[in-house]
Parts: sequence; C-alpha cells; structure tokens
Amino acid sequence: RGFFVYCIKNYMNSNNNYIETNKKLWNDRTKVHYESNFYDVEGFLKGNSSLNQIELELLGDVSNKSILHLQCHFGLDTLSLNRLGANVTGVDFSEKAIEIAQEIASKTNLKSSFICSSVYDLPNYLNQKFDIIYTSYGTIGWLPDIDKWSSIISKFLKPNGRFVFVEFHPAIWMFDDKFEEITYKYNNSDAIVELENGTYANRDANLEHKSITWNHGIGEVVSSLLKNDIALISLKEYDYSPYDCFYGTEEFKKGCFRIKKFGNKIPMVYSIVGEKRR
Repeated sequence: RGFFVYCIKNYMNSNNNYIETNKKLWNDRTKVHYESNFYDVEGFLKGNSSLNQIELELLGDVSNKSILHLQCHFGLDTLSLNRLGANVTGVDFSEKAIEIAQEIASKTNLKSSFICSSVYDLPNYLNQKFDIIYTSYGTIGWLPDIDKWSSIISKFLKPNGRFVFVEFHPAIWMFDDKFEEITYKYNNSDAIVELENGTYANRDANLEHKSITWNHGIGEVVSSLLKNDIALISLKEYDYSPYDCFYGTEEFKKGCFRIKKFGNKIPMVYSIVGEKRR
C-alpha cells in the first residue's frame, strides 16, 4: 500500500478517471517490470515457465484447450500456457504491456493472441467462448464492480467451461505496508486512492504514481460468481505466497513466502475453481 491514503465515495460512478489513472500506473510500471529480476524475462526466453505450482494444479492438463487470460500484464503466464499446448488469448488494458507481450510472443515463436482492453470493455473486442478463463494474483483489486466482472466471465465461458482464479487473500489487504496495523476494511466499500513510490517488482524504481483500488471479500466474489451461473467446484486458502512481493517476508521453503512475524497464522492466497452451469 502507499504512504498517502484517502477514500472517494462512488468514485467509479462519477467518470472513468480510475481507469485512466490506473492505466498510467501500469504503463509506467511495465518497462520496470520487464527489466526486473522479479519477472525474470531472460529465464522465460530460455524456456522457464512463469506459472506456479498452485495454478498448475488447478488448471490441470490444458493441451488443446482454449483459454482466456484476463489482466495478463505483459503475457508471461499467457505464453507459458501456450507452451503447455493451450490456445490462449491474453487481455490487458495497458498498451505498453500488450506491446511487450506481442514482442515476447514474436521472440519465442508462440502463437498467443493479445487484446488491449479493460475487462469491462472486452465484449466490444471479442466474440468467442472459451474452455477455461484464467486470472491470477493482484487482479480484482483494480476493479470496482465484481458483479460486472463475474458477468464477463460467464459471458465468455462455454457451457461446462472452467473458471480458474488465484488471488491474494483479502485479509492481506487489510494491513498497512509493514503489517503493523489493520488499516483497511475487509469488504468492498469506497475506492482506496493512494500515492506510491517504486513497485513490488523493484522497490527502488524511480516511480511515483497514484493508484485507485477496491477491497473485495471472498464472500462477495463467490456470491457474484454463483449469481452469474458459475458453480463453485473448489475454494482453497493458502498460508503462503509464491511471490516475494510484501514487506517483512521470509522464504520458508523454495518459492514459498510468508510474513515473517506472522508465520503460518494468516492466509495469504486463495483460489477458486468454478464451472459454467449452462
């Protein structure tokens, strides 16, 4: 979280400023992320996968499956799924991210396609149904309306298609940056507007930007999916993160990080697998 925080009621109803504000943030971050050790693009170009064990187990065999990857950033997961034999379409609202995703696809001779669009605007750019819709890690906090998000997922899933979702646990987003006190509400209410320095992939990066986000509890997410004809197949919580993207972490085993002072006492990630009813 940022060092300066204030809330704006009904920010998303007034105009689309939150989209433009957040798009600038992600456009500015993209080059830094591309060059960072965190994303390890060099390793990816040599054949490494960006996917973690959590999502690989949830996704299962994706060979010959059509997959829609929402909020794909610059496409490493999208292209990793392509390497596993899936036909993948990645979507992100950042023009810079999509440009880099297409460059990486070209360098690796992978056939994923990419669409520059916000999640909510996607029906204006795509008319196809998919076997699987996938989205992960730090996605829904950028979206004000979870019902609309769920309706988009439902729209693009084939009957009996699967939705695979992995996200940081909403309990994590209740704390301040240093996990010293609870600062934010668990459930969605007003927009959270913050001014931040650096980025999770490079804390020392020369970046200063405003972000506009929302907290969404698990109950809100599950209820919204059910309301949009997506049946719950599994819901899991994990007491670690596969990413070292928070302050005060320790790597207790390879690729598994916890907030050191909390150990295994709090959830850090959760996952949902759903199925389109009809």
